[in-house]
Amino acid sequence: MSQKQALPSAPTAARNTAWHPARLCTPTRLPTLPIIFATPEEAELAFYDALERADLPRLMQVWAEDEEIICVHPGGLRVVGLHAVKESWQEILANGGLRIRPSLTVALHSMMGAVHSLIEQISVKNADSTEVAHCYATNVYHKGPTGWKLVMHHASAAPVDAGNLDFHDKPGLLH
Repeated sequence: MSQKQALPSAPTAARNTAWHPARLCTPTRLPTLPIIFATPEEAELAFYDALERADLPRLMQVWAEDEEIICVHPGGLRVVGLHAVKESWQEILANGGLRIRPSLTVALHSMMGAVHSLIEQISVKNADSTEVAHCYATNVYHKGPTGWKLVMHHASAAPVDAGNLDFHDKPGLLH
């Protein structure tokens, strides 16, 4: 008895979800893979984008999965460790996204590390106006098997009158 069994026709296959090829490609079936950032700049863009979207899972994909990561929020205490850093951002993002525009980045790169010093312009909308504040931030990235990851973010409030002076800062100028 060597009869060949015919495969079901496409319409029958579409109804038979047990083996339909499209079923294998649904997002619920794909494994969760770590996001690999090819450059520290890619990681930094993802960091500020996640803050604006209040996307905590995406934000934490930028951070290294290490217990020695550090985050210092403006006017806050030093937060050390993956769990503590995640909790601090969760508390901040509970009220929604942050509109932060990084600018005037000075980047120092090596083969396995990068340090970015930049100015964050933070916009906060009130009922009848938009307030703007500036922070100085330092972001430190390490390169590992999963690409570039953030290991330290330190932000502090910039003096109110520093804004005009910051725009005259130029790397490579000596007094």
